[in-house]
Amino acid sequence: MSAARWSALGTYVHLATGDPADLPGARRIAEDVLAEVDRTCSRFRGDSDLVRANGRPGRWTPVDPLLVAAVRVAVEAAAVTDGLVDPCLGRALVNLGYDRDLHAVHRRPHPADRPPPPPQTGCWRDIGLDPDGALRVPEGCALDLGATAKAWAADLLAAEVVDQLGLHVLVSLGGDIRIDGPDTPRPGWTVRVTESPDDVEGEVVALAGGGLATSSTRARRWRTRHGVAHHVLDPRTRRPTDEHWRTVTATGATCVAANVASTAALVLGRGAVPWLREHGVTARLVRRDGHLTRTGGWPAAPSTGRCRP
Repeated sequence: MSAARWSALGTYVHLATGDPADLPGARRIAEDVLAEVDRTCSRFRGDSDLVRANGRPGRWTPVDPLLVAAVRVAVEAAAVTDGLVDPCLGRALVNLGYDRDLHAVHRRPHPADRPPPPPQTGCWRDIGLDPDGALRVPEGCALDLGATAKAWAADLLAAEVVDQLGLHVLVSLGGDIRIDGPDTPRPGWTVRVTESPDDVEGEVVALAGGGLATSSTRARRWRTRHGVAHHVLDPRTRRPTDEHWRTVTATGATCVAANVASTAALVLGRGAVPWLREHGVTARLVRRDGHLTRTGGWPAAPSTGRCRP
């Protein structure tokens, strides 16, 4: 087992391959993919395609097809969750003070906390997508891809490594994990599930492929004039969720599928468990008081450890 760790997209990157000789090539591919995702999809870069499109609401804006693909994933997430995972929350996040990289928000003495914009339920249905390279953001809306972009990037990165090098690989972007590889006997991977990167406690699970994602209200938090805010918003109120669950980890066929389920569960609060069971999602939920609830066949702990993303 060989692994590398560095920073990108405002979080950490953990990349692991089965053979140390494969790691340098895999890392080069990963760095190229993540640089393109940041260039096109970041809400905090003035030169990104997403910022340009958000600055021209109601009009078609030429953008990189990579951004169109990212927004399409976000729209599909909204559709399958009936709007619980909504990409049209950019204005609401700005009103809460999350208008720049979180480190810069923390340095600001009095972040803004203005009233939320009027709810625009279903705004995501009006997003215009041209796969050849154009995007139309609806009037009165600003897109934020924070709910799906990291997971989508993990899926994309892993697929590129597999396509170009034919490897088995594990990618973790801030805890959004994708395991992929050729359709040959796959190695077993172990993952320590925690609520934040610096947690020493957690639960080790064994996975052979697919995605695992953790959504939490504990990591991206900041102070406003009216108290502490976090980045997981309820699209129905445009305000941070009530934190009935403080962390949800879910598995899925892809990292996006896992991430959509974990985010929707945080938004649903008390209604999360029946929703997860109805959709056949395997998940681990941590309540505000630390009580654990599991749904589906949560992966069993392995006898030996191999990786800790």
